Amino acid sequence: MGTLEDFLTGNAITEVECLVPDMNGIARGKILPDDKFLRGVRHRGLRIPEALFVQSVTGTYPGEEDVTDPAVIDVYMVPDPATIRPVPWHDEPTAQVICDCQYLDGGPVEIAPRHVLKRVLALYAERGWKPIVAPELEFFLVKINTDPDYPLEPPIGRSGRPETGRQAYGVDAVNEFDPIFELVYDYCEAMRLDVDTLSHESGAAQIEINFNHGDALELADQVLLFKRTVREAALRHNIYATFMAKPMQHEPGSAMHLHQSIVDAQTGRNLFAADDEEDTPLFRSFIAGLQKFTPAAMALFAPNVNSYRRLDPKSDAPINVHWGRDNRTTGFRVPVDEPSARRVENRVAGADANPYLMIAGSLACGYLGMTQDLNPSDPVRGSAKKLAFSLPRHLWDSIGRLHGSKPLRAVLGDKFLDAVWYVKLAEYEAYQEVISSWERENLLLNV
Repeated sequence: MGTLEDFLTGNAITEVECLVPDMNGIARGKILPDDKFLRGVRHRGLRIPEALFVQSVTGTYPGEEDVTDPAVIDVYMVPDPATIRPVPWHDEPTAQVICDCQYLDGGPVEIAPRHVLKRVLALYAERGWKPIVAPELEFFLVKINTDPDYPLEPPIGRSGRPETGRQAYGVDAVNEFDPIFELVYDYCEAMRLDVDTLSHESGAAQIEINFNHGDALELADQVLLFKRTVREAALRHNIYATFMAKPMQHEPGSAMHLHQSIVDAQTGRNLFAADDEEDTPLFRSFIAGLQKFTPAAMALFAPNVNSYRRLDPKSDAPINVHWGRDNRTTGFRVPVDEPSARRVENRVAGADANPYLMIAGSLACGYLGMTQDLNPSDPVRGSAKKLAFSLPRHLWDSIGRLHGSKPLRAVLGDKFLDAVWYVKLAEYEAYQEVISSWERENLLLNV
């Protein structure tokens, strides 16, 4: 309590945003005056409906087959003092803090994404393991678009022209939007978001931000806040920033890659490299777990109908679960680095994934591989794109596989996987009601 109150007092905070990430990684919650926030913390007065965790991306809720209490009960928001930060874009001194949620008896809300990640990390801790992760997040800048029937377009940069070609790693192409990125870095510094490298990706006005490696829960929190930050900075320059997996038809998709290693919780030694610098059995089993269980976990890596448009054999996105050393065509890449930095990069997930669930899902697959002593396939040499497409091709397939996976249920929790099923099924059924322009264009007078 002292940490929260000291932060508010020391920064003259007058309002507090209490953030709760939902199933889709949307920051929901409440905004309170500072004094009411502190009273709520002291007397368990920060309440919110449990149903927000099964709210779909369209704002609706599943039908009768719900996994929340039918009485639509309130749960209690418990602010995590380690997450409190200023909101640098508000004129009024405002803080934001990420909250966990509990029932009246103090038990955790099992379908809360932040709890799901904590649950997985606790399984690692029981074995003396600690995951170290580093996300890489891609996104597009696009023109303001107020009519969803019109395609998105690249924005106008300082040259007065939109990008028309591929400018991967183009420094001048990034400089087209310098005012936005200067604001992003200023905001990130004020919020203690540990972002590292910024570079231009292969799409028109597509950018990648790398985070420094660290604690999995802390990095998930940072990705949640970073998405808010980039959207705000772009809007202040009359541009949208979008983390859709595939926002434009003729452009590549946006990924959320995750670098992962496992260290000894006491010594900090990387458990993926042996004393002779060779791969350890744990390292190989971690990769094997990713290979075996990623198809079942795909709804956590590609959670929307749009997510599967990114998985195009003609693009840089992976299409199967092969692995390789310094091979960006594979789903799982092992970068060339020092043994102390040995890690595996999961390249499957899209930028639209909930960071808590994406990290939890990836670590869950690796955990199952290590605890089951699985063996991976041989690493791929050459292009993995020439090999069979083995990932799910659409959301319906993915949610069915996840819902029926007993190993993932044991790690992630029955109630949570049921919640994913109901939420994503509702979203899929809503999408199925939409008639697209492609159907009108090609079927109206031809069939």
